[in-house]
Amino acid sequence: MDAGIENHAEYYVHELSSPSATGLCAEMLGVADEACRAGDFDLAAEIYTSQLAELEHTDRGLLLRKADALARGGRIADALDSYCIAANLQALRPDELQILVEVIAHTIRTKEHSDIKTISVASTSESRCFESDEIDEEQNLDLFSCYLCKCLLTEPTSLVCGHTFCKRCLEDDLVKECRSCRLKTNKSPRQFSVDGLRVNVIISGLIGKWFNSESKARRYWSEGEGLWKKMDLSNAILKFNTAIELEPCECRLLARRAELFMEMKNFGQAIKDADTMCRLRPLWPKAHYIKAAAFRSAGRNEEALQEYFCCLALKSDWIAVKLEAQKILSHMVSSVFVTDGLATSMQPLPAGPSSRIKPSFLLSSLHSSLPRDRAKEGCSKEPTLSCSKFKDGNSSILPRSENMNSGLSSPFVQPVLKRKWTEDAKGFEPPNKQLKEDNASSCKTLPTFSGARQVPSQLLDSADFECSLCMRLFYEPVTTPCGHTFCLKCLERCLDHNPNCPLCKENLSEYLATRAYNKTLLMEELLQRYFCDELAERRKVHEEEMTELSNLNLEVPIFVCTMAFPTIPCPLHVFEPRYRLMIRRSMETGTKQFGMCIADELKGFADHGCMLEVRDVKFFPDGRSVVDTIGIARFKVLCHGQRDGYHTAQIEYLEDKKVEGEELTELVKLHDSVYDQALGWFTSLKDDMKNQIISHFGHLPVKESDPQGNPNGPAWCWWLLAVLPLENKAQLTILAMNALKDRLVAIRRVLIFVTRKRPR
Repeated sequence: MDAGIENHAEYYVHELSSPSATGLCAEMLGVADEACRAGDFDLAAEIYTSQLAELEHTDRGLLLRKADALARGGRIADALDSYCIAANLQALRPDELQILVEVIAHTIRTKEHSDIKTISVASTSESRCFESDEIDEEQNLDLFSCYLCKCLLTEPTSLVCGHTFCKRCLEDDLVKECRSCRLKTNKSPRQFSVDGLRVNVIISGLIGKWFNSESKARRYWSEGEGLWKKMDLSNAILKFNTAIELEPCECRLLARRAELFMEMKNFGQAIKDADTMCRLRPLWPKAHYIKAAAFRSAGRNEEALQEYFCCLALKSDWIAVKLEAQKILSHMVSSVFVTDGLATSMQPLPAGPSSRIKPSFLLSSLHSSLPRDRAKEGCSKEPTLSCSKFKDGNSSILPRSENMNSGLSSPFVQPVLKRKWTEDAKGFEPPNKQLKEDNASSCKTLPTFSGARQVPSQLLDSADFECSLCMRLFYEPVTTPCGHTFCLKCLERCLDHNPNCPLCKENLSEYLATRAYNKTLLMEELLQRYFCDELAERRKVHEEEMTELSNLNLEVPIFVCTMAFPTIPCPLHVFEPRYRLMIRRSMETGTKQFGMCIADELKGFADHGCMLEVRDVKFFPDGRSVVDTIGIARFKVLCHGQRDGYHTAQIEYLEDKKVEGEELTELVKLHDSVYDQALGWFTSLKDDMKNQIISHFGHLPVKESDPQGNPNGPAWCWWLLAVLPLENKAQLTILAMNALKDRLVAIRRVLIFVTRKRPR
């Protein structure tokens, strides 16, 4: 049940037990309730009227229910009469006028929407103005607006997550996380402290270049906010005045100056600023709210009420405004009567030119000269009051607006729109025409508020978007905590060598430890919007580089370190900058492979090696990493090379030659014999040595039924070769063999040798 009706019902139930309620008919009241549920509010009002006529003393609760029914039926003037009579019995509480306020606000909204849609001469930009103001403002922000203050970015600061805000907004709204992506401080603790906030150098320069006037105004505005916090109001207002001279049509700036004027008790100037806002953005609820607050502070309650209704028409769920409207309206209705029985003087609400949206219902209901329609009052025996406050000769200052339905949903029933608005359309001035006339005196150019600032084409220069490291257009731009922007790959390569910013030399060890190289989203969007062709060409070059790096037939990255064998794990500790780059590229290209060779004094690395596949990478805060790899195939080096500091090679893969017939039979016998010999050797080892081998290389693989099933030969051979105490050169010789028989013979010789040399 609606709160207002619930209050009235409680009051009514209480009144039924009083002597004055003895004449009430419960059945008729039930019919009235059913009529309300069915949307027939006129019938409900007539029943309430007839019931009131049967009473010796007027029942206030029933009178309020009648008033609510009249209001919801669109007969606001009649409803006001009933509310006034109830107020004469006892002052109205604000919550008792909830339905009246909702009806009026809903009617204004419905009326103005209908009128605006019928204006065929509306321009495209003005239509966008209406539509954009109806949308949630966060959806209307352009690239250059701060998510927090909704204004042009001032001292733009990019967090490590990639989102950019005003520096002052981050300082004022320090919530230990990004307000866009909710990045927590444990991922970037330094940047969420005030001392860690640094301005993005590139974006700051671009905004100053592209939006010079607005940028200057925002700086003065920001300075004024700082002085305001220090309660230096006189100097703060000077900063605001300077800012508005630069940007006279910035509504948010006007709103803040109006609020500052109110704090300085200069309500006249606050009203002027609010009036300007309402002309510039007539569909912005906050503009009407500030204007209402200024009127209220100045003691002009009737005008404040008018603006509160505009707020509710634009934003029906604004509870605080609804309560303020109810308070003012209850005071206005209750103040009709004074203790000596004489009516006070109430002036009609002035229409005023302050807003394009005029509260049409108030204009027709609160100060229209339309005559009352008393036809429906003939059967009423309800006591009436002669109130000069609502009279003007033979006309009523509060006329009944018959045949008018607000369309507000009933707490009992869905709205039944049986009546139509009958106000003379001539009383409503086309909003586009009025908007142009009102704005002529305030500013020369009215923003369209279409949600996008336009960058002058002559100020666009791709040189402003060049990375200072590679001197090419930014690709995947990232911004360091010190405020400098680089290509992601360029920055990573620099941090491989030194954990300091390449430009300002500030230590970035903490940034390096987080591995939070997130793209600066604003820079990325600017590139896509204004340098689409250049970015496409830059992306093409990058993709060609990645394709070249991923071709493991033409150029294989070579890690020069130790011996590696097929099927055998090979954990690596990577700390050299060149190998950091090599491992990173192998992951980025998706190959996750590179070659492993031992060093060679003449050639740089040996002519044979093993391809490794990355299974996992764990990074340390200082940039080092532990890479878990496993051998997958042998290769022969055809050509040695280098790339960006690390070795490369053109290779061909090695495979064992297969044999058949008697050779295969002999090979199987040799295979089984050497395996049994290897198993005996491993079994004879001491337990501590066996445990060390197993922890590092795993258990001895099982004997395979087909020794030629794998192009690289049986896995147990490579396991044994890895654990046997052999020099690298001897291991390399066996690795390069492409005949399984030769490899088995070599392993048997080694087993015989180590068995004889083993201490007893």
